[in-house]
Amino acid sequence: MMRRFIINLLVLIILTNTAQAQKQNVDVLIKSGSLIDVRTGNVLTKKLIATRGKTIVGVFDESQVRNFQAKTVIDAKGKYIIPGLWDMHVHFGGGDTLIDENKALLPLYIAHGITAIRDAAADLSPSVLAWRDQIAKGTLEGPTLFTSGPKLEGYKSSWVGDIEVSTPAEVDKMLDSLQGLKVDFVKITDNAIKPDIYLYILQEAKKRGMKTSGHVPFALTMDEVTSAGLGSVEHLSYLLKAGSSRDKEVADKVRAGTLTARVASPMVTQSFDEATAMAVYGRMAQRGTIVVPTLTISHMIAFLDQDNHQRDTYLSYIGQGLKNTYAWRVSRVANDGPDAIAERHALYEKTSALLPLLHKAGVTIMAGTDAGFLNSYVYPGLGLHHELGYFVKAGLTPLQALQSAILPGPAFLGKTALYGDIAAGKSADIVLLDQNPLQSIVATQAINTVILRGTVYTRKALDGLLAEAKKKASTR
Repeated sequence: MMRRFIINLLVLIILTNTAQAQKQNVDVLIKSGSLIDVRTGNVLTKKLIATRGKTIVGVFDESQVRNFQAKTVIDAKGKYIIPGLWDMHVHFGGGDTLIDENKALLPLYIAHGITAIRDAAADLSPSVLAWRDQIAKGTLEGPTLFTSGPKLEGYKSSWVGDIEVSTPAEVDKMLDSLQGLKVDFVKITDNAIKPDIYLYILQEAKKRGMKTSGHVPFALTMDEVTSAGLGSVEHLSYLLKAGSSRDKEVADKVRAGTLTARVASPMVTQSFDEATAMAVYGRMAQRGTIVVPTLTISHMIAFLDQDNHQRDTYLSYIGQGLKNTYAWRVSRVANDGPDAIAERHALYEKTSALLPLLHKAGVTIMAGTDAGFLNSYVYPGLGLHHELGYFVKAGLTPLQALQSAILPGPAFLGKTALYGDIAAGKSADIVLLDQNPLQSIVATQAINTVILRGTVYTRKALDGLLAEAKKKASTR
């Protein structure tokens, strides 16, 4: 009798060990949540998401839960699951004395479900390039960071830290330098650059397989820059000019020096024509040019008379040195009278109304905030959620707004093999929300859990990041 008992016990142990051995060992298992397919808007239930290390193992039917052995199991019942959000237009700058204050902003992005950011150039490029590599190695806590390095401009640029170029030979040398830095894209602005040099940069960058992003000089039309290969247009205001029936006339006169951009600006605004705009936007879509609206900064400036942001609680997360850089934008509009204020309001409404037209034309809209130094009250982390809210107010659906912060970023940077979806082989960047963002875009702010490259940040951990950011800001 005892012998039979021992034999049965041994068999049971063997069977148990065999069953355990057959289970997949994973680090994180998310069960019982509602998985949003961001590409289609479908909500998938009874799914199981497994991650190992920095990578998603796969998405399975929940009935397969017994096939996994996980270090951490997250019960996502009542939660909505999306890929990590991307802010595709941020800045780090303000000079060497503000390096630490800028670096302290990185956790704020994680705390708001933003798992990747694109630095669009300023005057701290050496630091940003170092942070990019440190984050990739796991020695610095922050969202995955992509950067242009220093941006390209003409001689006597208004901005500190630019690479100034005025000849094809200088462009070639600077592109060599940027490639040596392994930048993720090339940023060009329109402050002082010659139109022919701007186009040469686009053409040469395209030959080298380098992505480009930029402002659009008044001396060039949208058709000229997009046909030359501009990858993304930063700021929606340039799309107002692109829709003007006088765009080419204005560009030719500015190029010839018989008209200034300041004088030309109201001319193109007043001559906006929807049929003209849709034709130009359609060609942009065909050429694959993306638009980053940055409505948050535009709205802040336009309506500063209604909200001076002095009571924003988020200011407690921003170092004093960075807050000091906000003053220049505020002072520029401080003395505006009623007519100028009304004009600001009208211009914002007219510009933001372009979003549905762009979407109808097939242009990809990519979310970016312009958050960082100088850009008053556009807050790292929280700003992206505001941006998506402005998209919806302008006429996009919550799904379209959500897509703008998840899908085009990886596509622009050629990183779709790793990012943009919750699927096998993708980076384990996942956000769990307490509410459904397809019903209300405000739900993107109801963050329960963030998983960044496989590391789980519970709500408690996210609150800890915010508390630490506030502590650092108060000591600077």
